Amino acid sequence: MSLPGRHSLLWRLAGALALFCLLLVSLHVDVGRVLLDATSYLPNSTKQVLRGYARDAEAAWREEGAAGIDAFLQRLQARERVWAVVVDSHKDSLSSQPLTPEESQRLDFVRKLDFPVGRPGGTPTFYAPFSDGSARLVMELPQRLNPRKYNELWELLLQRVLPAVLAIVVAILLYRLLISPLAILRRQAAALSAGDLSARLGMQMTQRKDELGELARTFDHMAERLEGTVAFQRQLLRDLSHELRTPLSRLRVAGEGEQDADALRQRLAREVQEMEKLVGDALELVWLDTERPSLPSEEVDVVRLWDVLRENAGFETGWPLERMPCDLPSACLVRGNLNGLAQALENILRNAIRHSPDGGVVRLGGQPDDGQWLLWIEDQGPGVAEEELENIFRPFTRLSAARPGGDGFGLGLAIARSMIETQGGRVWAENGSHGLRVYMYLPAA
Repeated sequence: MSLPGRHSLLWRLAGALALFCLLLVSLHVDVGRVLLDATSYLPNSTKQVLRGYARDAEAAWREEGAAGIDAFLQRLQARERVWAVVVDSHKDSLSSQPLTPEESQRLDFVRKLDFPVGRPGGTPTFYAPFSDGSARLVMELPQRLNPRKYNELWELLLQRVLPAVLAIVVAILLYRLLISPLAILRRQAAALSAGDLSARLGMQMTQRKDELGELARTFDHMAERLEGTVAFQRQLLRDLSHELRTPLSRLRVAGEGEQDADALRQRLAREVQEMEKLVGDALELVWLDTERPSLPSEEVDVVRLWDVLRENAGFETGWPLERMPCDLPSACLVRGNLNGLAQALENILRNAIRHSPDGGVVRLGGQPDDGQWLLWIEDQGPGVAEEELENIFRPFTRLSAARPGGDGFGLGLAIARSMIETQGGRVWAENGSHGLRVYMYLPAA
């Protein structure tokens, strides 16, 4: 199984999930380490407070001695509610109360003000020396001065709140990436199903290079084809109903005024035959446009096919074969459906004969072109106005005012184009040096 392309949604989703995981790891490890390092030492403001207490203790000692130290410790206890002692350089108490063994042992684990606070959750003990270094104030760090007093709150933010916020942000990004385009698709699909054939997803969706862009382009192509098919069928139905009025009107007039029964039967047969051909051609055109059939392909000898077609056309129209020459080499072989290609060439040939002047020539020519065959059928009529060259391939288009031979229903060229395009070719018309030239571009065998 091959991996999808570099523009696939797989890589975007994988990138978003990888980024989410990396951010979570960073929150738990990197940011946590930064927070721990930032709160491992006393800030300068806390150091100034402790040094201020040491100055107060030194002033009380110099003014009142042990009684001053006792009063100072009482005030400190009342204010900070922490353990504190004042000792000399030999770790003897300067107050009237001697140190207990536990307090003496505790003096072995005190820290300077520049030392780390210690393990999280503990109650560190610091000392601040007197100005002359003869004694020091030793006290537990008050909770209000502990740089880690908000660590639990920060941990809550980093481990609970921020991951939740990050998950919401990633969810919003995924929604904009996936759900929002699908919502647009659902809305336009609902509009299309409600009868709005002009519903499209637009450039914002179709320009994407991932699977959603492919889906959008497929949807717009489907909507365009559906709109074109419905419009084509509606127009064809209007034209067909208009074309059927003429033979029906002639039948009604003949039925009301014709006295000869044989003549009436002949007219009836002729009109019915025309209506059958009209309905049959219209149904075939609808079938080609809507079904887009996949016709079996084979090698077709165009020269031999032309011989059969011109023989049939000459028998029906009275044209001699020399007025329908073929300038193709005998090796002109194309890839296509024999019956479909024969019908397309016959329709173009009959259209050329119908619009040719007396004594005119209809010629089949062509040349190879990079693995394709460019064929053309050229008549010697007056041609078609440049602005009408594309219109002649539309159903029920007849330009009898510009070209002789205005009979027919105007379906032949439309069927020919649809049949050639079904086989992977192209059909268009240009005014040649002698008349109208209809080109066909077909794959070579």
